[in-house]
Amino acid sequence: MRGPWQPSPELAAARRRMVERQLRARGIRDERVLAAMGRVPRELFVPAAARRLAYSDNALAIGHDQTISQPYMVARICAELRLAGDERVLDVGSGSGYQAAVLAELAAEVVTIEVIPELAEQARANLAAAGYERVEVVVGDGGLGVPERAPFGAVAVAAAAPGPPPALYAQLEPGGRLVVPVGARGEQELEVVEKRPEGAVVVRSVPCRFVPLVGEAGF
Repeated sequence: MRGPWQPSPELAAARRRMVERQLRARGIRDERVLAAMGRVPRELFVPAAARRLAYSDNALAIGHDQTISQPYMVARICAELRLAGDERVLDVGSGSGYQAAVLAELAAEVVTIEVIPELAEQARANLAAAGYERVEVVVGDGGLGVPERAPFGAVAVAAAAPGPPPALYAQLEPGGRLVVPVGARGEQELEVVEKRPEGAVVVRSVPCRFVPLVGEAGF
């Protein structure tokens, strides 16, 4: 899946440390997720001036009042989706495209949606530079999903909402998982919602903090 990008030895070493110290040591156990995080060059998804910070244990500003999520939260979201590799996944809140790239390592198809056109274009360019041209980037209201490409085996949301967006839940396949930060603007819980015959079931929730979802289902 990867393109011709060859990282510097320093960044490659920083990526390996990130996987071991920020992810594995903090409870990420899914080996497919750990391997995916070890393959995706996060330095291509941050502003050039911040590349030396690409593997720091922080979210980083990417412009337009948006951020690239902390590596641990990306790994946590991907692990909670429990992907087998044959799914079509919807990534809500493309940002710079990093989470979509990780998901492309874990699923058969990835559609990512971003409400800010300039960021969507940047995500498209970053994904191409990193060798993930097959990720489909859509401009639109992420809370409304991409109904023409549904159903999805999983939906990952990288922005906070007051509650799980109904349109995203509706676009899940039976048995699919929606992972979304839910709560107030400054503090949320990462909810894992399963689509079961009896309805939506929240199976797990942990504290988190994300930028707010923009659009109909946001704040």
